[in-house]
Amino acid sequence: MGAGDNGPDEGWTVDAVRHRVVVGVSGSSGSLTALHRAAAEARVRGAELWVVLAWQAPGGDIGSRGPGGVPMLAAVKAAAVERLRLALDAAFGPAGPGVTLAGHAVRATAGAALVDAVSGPEDLLVVGTGARGAVRRLLRPSVARHCLAHAPCPVLTVPPSPLQAELDTVHRRNVWRLPLDARELAE
Repeated sequence: MGAGDNGPDEGWTVDAVRHRVVVGVSGSSGSLTALHRAAAEARVRGAELWVVLAWQAPGGDIGSRGPGGVPMLAAVKAAAVERLRLALDAAFGPAGPGVTLAGHAVRATAGAALVDAVSGPEDLLVVGTGARGAVRRLLRPSVARHCLAHAPCPVLTVPPSPLQAELDTVHRRNVWRLPLDARELAE
């Protein structure tokens, strides 16, 4: 019980603070899977859904001092806000997620932006695990691992949709121009 709460026999009061379910989006199918799971968790918990899209200037922090400077940063931020809006529209359409929604386009790395969006240990952080091969692990650090190591709250990791592996296989076959037998799709 928090300060100012009454005991069970004196009637319960509820703190006005709403807990958060924080989720990151990038527009990928994996992040949309995590977004749907986060919305479901927010509904069950009666929490606010905080959707975070992290963005960085081209060239990292140098982007603010390079050619174009502040106008370029404004354009990159506007593009990030539009990507966030498109991801939310793709996930929920005009009906919305059914909970209080806060969208944030944040200039930071994805892991740092997500951990910073958490307000305390009562929140929940939802991250997609994505498909991670050995080459990807070398080139890009795992957002999920960063969140698991640094978040002050529980972290729910959401694997990609089982259909994603099938889509990736079809995509690879198309790139390499390998024949696709329609019977394989029906299995």
